[in-house]
Amino acid sequence: MAPGSARRPIVLGVDAGGPGLLATSWAADEADRRRLPLLMVHAVPQPGSDRRGFEKRYHEELRSDGRQALDKAAALAGERHPRLELATTLVDGNPGQVLCLESARAELVVLGSRRLTRAEEFLSTSSVAVPVSAQATCPVVVVREPEHVTQDPPYLVVGVDGSPSSAAAVEVAFDLAARRGAALRAVWVRQSRPVDRADELQADQEPRRLLTETTAGRSGRYPDVKLTHEVIHGHPVEELAKASQHALAVVVGRRGHGGFTGMRLGSVPHGLLHHARCPIVTVPRPTGEPGR
Repeated sequence: MAPGSARRPIVLGVDAGGPGLLATSWAADEADRRRLPLLMVHAVPQPGSDRRGFEKRYHEELRSDGRQALDKAAALAGERHPRLELATTLVDGNPGQVLCLESARAELVVLGSRRLTRAEEFLSTSSVAVPVSAQATCPVVVVREPEHVTQDPPYLVVGVDGSPSSAAAVEVAFDLAARRGAALRAVWVRQSRPVDRADELQADQEPRRLLTETTAGRSGRYPDVKLTHEVIHGHPVEELAKASQHALAVVVGRRGHGGFTGMRLGSVPHGLLHHARCPIVTVPRPTGEPGR
């Protein structure tokens, strides 16, 4: 990748355990689809102080493992798309922090999923899916499972709740759908249960209005994207996870608050990182919105 290039790359976070076939393939395909460079990044935590040199030798071993993982990922992506512009970088630092810094210059950050429990996420220093999804300045894609391409037409799901972050998610979802020739399901999940059919129809009027309002104005730019609006009753994580079972991806906005990464991410995207059946795209708040 040429220094000073104006094109924002797709950034792939590469784990030391291996390149991650699903994430590498997704990132390479998306970079090729957008005609953008693919930058593969591996970060090695800084060694602690150790007078006997054990930490230094261990750090050198980690760097060697990281270089091998980057080489494997580059070989996979290059074999998949021989003309793809590829670059790799091996840096010292906290993996989550390094990828968040890279996000300021990226079109997308793509990560694999280690399928950690919430307790393992909290205890693991190498877990990056939650902190990067919570703090990156560009959309973050966690490739937990492959895109589902068996539906006709294929479709993406976007969660809408009327917030500025969900409006940003709608924009990203339209773009992803258009690039794939896919339909888009805009879903609003209501947690309150209607008493009867009349109550349900009345209660759904406002969500349907907000769905229409949030998705309006994009037909001219994305004329080939077939859009549907759905109001579903239930728990947002459970219902969006169900909707993801046959989807290319599920897209949600980031609207959490607070200093802990899970709180900053928000309960719905955090839950989908554990339960979605397709890639999860988390979209940050628009620039200038509170919480950025």
